[in-house]
Amino acid sequence: MGETTSRNPLWQLGCERLAAELPEQQFNTWIRPLPPAELSDDAEGGLVVTLKVPNRFKMDWIRSQYGARIEALLAELSGQSVRVELQLAAREPQAIRVASPLPVQASLPIADGGPAVRASDTPALATHRLNASLTFENLVPGRANQMARTAALHVAGAPGVMYNPLFIYGGVGLGKTHLIHAVGNALLRDKPDARILYLHAEQFISDVVKNYQRKTFDELKAKYHSLDLLLIDDVQFFAGKERTQEEFFNAFEALLAKRAHIIMTSDTYPKGLADIDERLTSRFDAGLTVAIEPPELEMRVAILLKKSESEGAPMPEDVAFFVAKNVRANVRELEGALRKVLAYARFSHKDINIGLAREALKDLLSIQNRQISVENIQKTVADFYKIKVADMYSKKRPASIARPRQIAMYLAKELTQKSLPEIGELFGGRDHTTVLHAVRKIGGERQKNSELNQQLHVLEQTLKG
Repeated sequence: MGETTSRNPLWQLGCERLAAELPEQQFNTWIRPLPPAELSDDAEGGLVVTLKVPNRFKMDWIRSQYGARIEALLAELSGQSVRVELQLAAREPQAIRVASPLPVQASLPIADGGPAVRASDTPALATHRLNASLTFENLVPGRANQMARTAALHVAGAPGVMYNPLFIYGGVGLGKTHLIHAVGNALLRDKPDARILYLHAEQFISDVVKNYQRKTFDELKAKYHSLDLLLIDDVQFFAGKERTQEEFFNAFEALLAKRAHIIMTSDTYPKGLADIDERLTSRFDAGLTVAIEPPELEMRVAILLKKSESEGAPMPEDVAFFVAKNVRANVRELEGALRKVLAYARFSHKDINIGLAREALKDLLSIQNRQISVENIQKTVADFYKIKVADMYSKKRPASIARPRQIAMYLAKELTQKSLPEIGELFGGRDHTTVLHAVRKIGGERQKNSELNQQLHVLEQTLKG
């Protein structure tokens, strides 16, 4: 026991190093909940580090994903050889609690797409229109939202100083709305008298129309130009609305001149916005533009674990992995899948396991299992990049055709079971090495080019839809 106690700081140091190395949501899900390791000497003069884990699934995952790194790290810190042993912690079996009579959707924070709040919250909403339940505390962090979240935290801590305007873009249901509400709520907590307004672009358009009809543009200016923080969702809705764009440009200039902060969201990057005056798009791009990506597997698992815990119906890790592997598109779909599983468990009075999840999500899983054809990919990509379908298998090679063709080849490899030679045949009898080159090129660029990644995400969503 003396050995264990005297060396306990080693595990603490190891945890600190792991916390610095691993994405935050991975560390918080897998390492932080572990009780302090037990340390003892082995026969060869090395060190045995025993970790107690709550179940076999967690044991297998920690061993495969983190075991070797923990051993290497503790060996480096202790100067001895280290062997990590994982043991199941003894505990009483307990039933999963699923008997809450409240409808699940009433209390899950939304990921994106408007200020839909719980009915019980409605009276508490002030003129700032913030949804008090959307905070940084309940936004699960990960690689997908890391940069946007960090920038948003900076703005919340020092509005008007850095990253102004902050432009956040990404596909539907990825958490853009959650993030900007979180900034507003954090600022309101620090400065209760701050003048903050959240609105959807359509609400701004409606305001402009109303004031245009009444000839009361001074009222419109007074409302928007006096703010400390303007949060505006889905600015792509300004497309083609000239008077709205003019008024927003005026508000934008006035707010920046007085060092007020503006945060906007959109489904695409500023230069990709259609039918919006270049004066506006260049200003949108003048601060910081960041993307929110679809969440990676570990982040999806962490989201499910956190949200099911908040519902009083903790989801076992193996079930969370099953759901996360089958629901990849966005946070909103993930939350929808969680609601289905919890509701199914509640109404059938059964414990949550993979079999129950498979049954609850059978419609969703059958849609996913539909085959996507190469022909459908070619047509979808051709429509997206405004070229002819025939160009997909023609011998033409200008960049305006060759690049969409490479993108279609990449998607054919990713989304179908076809071999490289089969894909080449369907693209005008091209050699499989041509397809391989396209797959590697587009796959590599996707990692570095957020604009391309966003386009591919839109195409994948359309094809899977």
